[in-house]
Parts: sequence; structure tokens; C-alpha cells
Amino acid sequence: MESLKQGANYVSETAKQALHGTSKEANKDVAKDSDAPIGTRASAAKDAVKDKAQESKHDAKADAHKQQI
Repeated sequence: MESLKQGANYVSETAKQALHGTSKEANKDVAKDSDAPIGTRASAAKDAVKDKAQESKHDAKADAHKQQI
């Protein structure tokens, strides 16, 4: 039963990791867009850094859950 719970947690963390990875890439594209206003670019760059941190956090959690299966 515990391994089933860990499996579900692994899938959840992996999905969150993918979501933040996608968001990070979108924010990087906005930050690189020379046609976007500087405030928008700066905000997107900041958000990309936050998304990278969240992506790494969820990756570590997913690995921990995977090892407990």
C-alpha cells in the first residue's frame, strides 16, 4: 500500500516538474524577446529563475519518492 502511495507521489511530482519546466522555457523566451518592454522582460526573467528552482525542487522530491517504491 505504501509503495502505491509513493508511486502516486512520484507521478505528481514529475508532473509538477514538467509544468515548471514548460513555464521556465516560456518565460525565458519572453525575457529574450527584444520587442517586449524591459519591465516585462525583467519580470519574465525573474519568473524563469523561480520556475527553475521549483523544477529542481520537484525533481528532488520525485527522486525521493521513486527510491521509496
